Amino acid sequence: MPVFEAVRLALQVIWNQKMKSAFSVVGVFIGVTFLIAVVTIVEGMNNYMEDTFAGALLGVNTFGVRYRPSVNVGDTPREVWRSWRRRPRITFEDAEAVAAGLSVPVITAVESESNASVDYEGTTANNVRIIGASDSYFALKGWNIQEGRPFTEQEASFGTPVAVIGSELAEVLFGNSDPLGRTVRIRNFPYRVVGVVEKQGNVFGFSLDNFAVAPALSPVKRFVNPPRIVDALLVKAETDLLMRAAMAEAEAIMRRRRQLRPATDNNFELETSDGVLDFWSKISGVLLAAIPGLVSISLVVGGIVIMNIMLMSVSERTREIGIRKSLGARQRDIMRQFLVESATLSTVGAGLGIATGLGMAKLVAELSFLPASVAGWSIGAAVVLGMGVGITAGILPARKASRLDPVEAISQE
Repeated sequence: MPVFEAVRLALQVIWNQKMKSAFSVVGVFIGVTFLIAVVTIVEGMNNYMEDTFAGALLGVNTFGVRYRPSVNVGDTPREVWRSWRRRPRITFEDAEAVAAGLSVPVITAVESESNASVDYEGTTANNVRIIGASDSYFALKGWNIQEGRPFTEQEASFGTPVAVIGSELAEVLFGNSDPLGRTVRIRNFPYRVVGVVEKQGNVFGFSLDNFAVAPALSPVKRFVNPPRIVDALLVKAETDLLMRAAMAEAEAIMRRRRQLRPATDNNFELETSDGVLDFWSKISGVLLAAIPGLVSISLVVGGIVIMNIMLMSVSERTREIGIRKSLGARQRDIMRQFLVESATLSTVGAGLGIATGLGMAKLVAELSFLPASVAGWSIGAAVVLGMGVGITAGILPARKASRLDPVEAISQE
């Protein structure tokens, strides 16, 4: 019997015995659904962490010179926290010395930030991220100015009270009105709005557009940090290789400034997004490693169910098998028919599982901040697993059917 004919007959049997077929594919359906849904979400998170989160956290090919990590993942011992708190803070002088001492072509900018409310003529935006920075901060971050301009080097040097705001803050304070030239109040200090940054979206549900950036030497210096202190010096290079070279130079400069002996650990931090990405890689690795075991349980159960259903089918169709054999069907024809039927049954379950898994992943992406990205290999693996389970589960019933004696089979009611 040709394979296509066997598949057609198998689909006809599945259609005629809908209830029995539905019970047969439940195990495969659940296993494949779980596989596709989890892999799709994990793959989406991998892309999200590398492309979006890492870029929003520090930036591509960017590192920060800080007194301690700004983002901490994992379980940090109390002694480590205490040692971080004892470290001297990064000063404007430290930032200037490092920026001046780097021989690698880079962009540098100081950064300090705090949260505060911003007011404009009776309208208040709460919990706004207030950033005190250099004029090069916008180029370092790669932000596009949608309206107006960034503040200039001269304004940054004199600490002129001007601000560039995010699109969300502009919408909250000004609605459809033009914000340029308007005066807002940050911690009761007046700032003239000179620019609005293009919308950036959000990361893990947190808005990236609710901020105001002002010169680091403007009045924001009074509340973002103690006098002459900055949160970080940010350094951006063109490539990862140049960034690593700049990090080595920055480390040497900071160690010289702080007169650290060769055997003494750094009392400052050179922070990149690598730590967060490594932490996520471990989590995703554990999730992906757990998938085979969890999926296998469903597939084994599904295979047992399919085998039992197929054995029942052989018993119900004994007379049909006897007639086919008496008309010239060989053992391999009967075996092929039941193997194809079992594989088709399992593959249909896998197909439904793929569709449901993709649908679940898309639903999760729509209803939460978790992204979803389809991994082609997972769909291929699901199809192969479905067919494999069906063929394996169908071997015993197919062999039993192929070995029936045609005379005895026909005589059975």
